[in-house]
Amino acid sequence: MYKGTHLLIDCRNVAREVCLDDKLVLNAMARAAERAGATVVSQVRYKFGSDSPPGFAAVVMLDESHCSAHSYADLGLIAMDMFTCGSTNPRDVLFYLREEVDLGDVEVREFGRFGVHHDMDDIPERQSREREQIGVLTQTA
Repeated sequence: MYKGTHLLIDCRNVAREVCLDDKLVLNAMARAAERAGATVVSQVRYKFGSDSPPGFAAVVMLDESHCSAHSYADLGLIAMDMFTCGSTNPRDVLFYLREEVDLGDVEVREFGRFGVHHDMDDIPERQSREREQIGVLTQTA
């Protein structure tokens, strides 16, 4: 069991018009998140092309986490990221988004985030050992 679910979504063969339409994708992500039960708290988008290849970046901040998209218009690619906690399922967000936007050929990888442990007694000791194993050390004052 996990605290949240994170989707990494690779979209290939996306129409150039979609890869250039930051406003369309941003607004569709926000509507899809709301339809899935999430609360939108902020939206931002940026169009590339003057100093970099054409495309955009768009982020919808959610009370439950976020949805993002980064497009590569010359290649017909959009990389998306959807992470939600609580009862909102990011697969529902993606389903509703695909009803509005043709994302071409879609590949989804799903990851559970922050495993929820039933035996909470040894969590601090286990976390301390895990930090040492990956080289992240914390100090308390």
